[in-house]
Amino acid sequence: MISVQNICKSFGDNQVLRDLSFNVQKGETAVLLGRSGSGKSTMLRCMNLLEHWDSGEIRVDGEVLGRKPQPNGGWRQWTGREEAQARQRIGMVFQQFNLFPHMTVLQNVMCGPKRILKLGTDESREIAMNLLSQVGLAEKKDQFPAFLSGGQQQRVAIARTLAMKPSVLLLDEITSALDPELVGEVLEVVQDLKRRGMTMVCVTHEISFAQDVADQVIFMEEGRVVEQGDPATVLAHPSTDRLKKFLTRFHTGGAIAR
Repeated sequence: MISVQNICKSFGDNQVLRDLSFNVQKGETAVLLGRSGSGKSTMLRCMNLLEHWDSGEIRVDGEVLGRKPQPNGGWRQWTGREEAQARQRIGMVFQQFNLFPHMTVLQNVMCGPKRILKLGTDESREIAMNLLSQVGLAEKKDQFPAFLSGGQQQRVAIARTLAMKPSVLLLDEITSALDPELVGEVLEVVQDLKRRGMTMVCVTHEISFAQDVADQVIFMEEGRVVEQGDPATVLAHPSTDRLKKFLTRFHTGGAIAR
């Protein structure tokens, strides 16, 4: 479903991604781990076309992102409209909730289907209510974001992204802005999405969550993949000193080797 091959990205003289490659199969959840500045969020932003990479190739569901083949054998860069269309299929949830404060919960979730997908009001409402039920917030449909907890707002943000019916979902530190007691309710929603077969790439520091949900863990440092594999192997038996040192910052009931 997702193929990232030899991606390089620099901001001026700072090279953030260095020949980065990985694949995610349909229905899999990949978790990107690494220190701040290792390039995790930049990689997600490239996959969502919020950043343009310098070289390499990204494919989602078989389609090359960012450029289109031409009859003469060459390529041309996508237009802004083509990028926007691709983002409808590549949903992204950010650290901050970014809900519209003047809209109710229901209106926030209905907005995409109605304004972008051009669905009718009744169909948009049905989609929104189904998704709010899925994330456990149907009873909050008439509330405004300011009256919700951080965990509730993030669940609404996930529902709003799902309303666009994406084929893959990118999650960028979606619990980092939450109080610890609110993290669990958001992670439960992500676990439910996995059970429903959603293909996901997550950036997180929740190691126990990575153990429970990830099909593969990708540990990054300085824009490179240092270790990659299933969580039972990578997290319990890290093979590099870099990952061992990173994992000593976390306590997960002894499941991680020191």
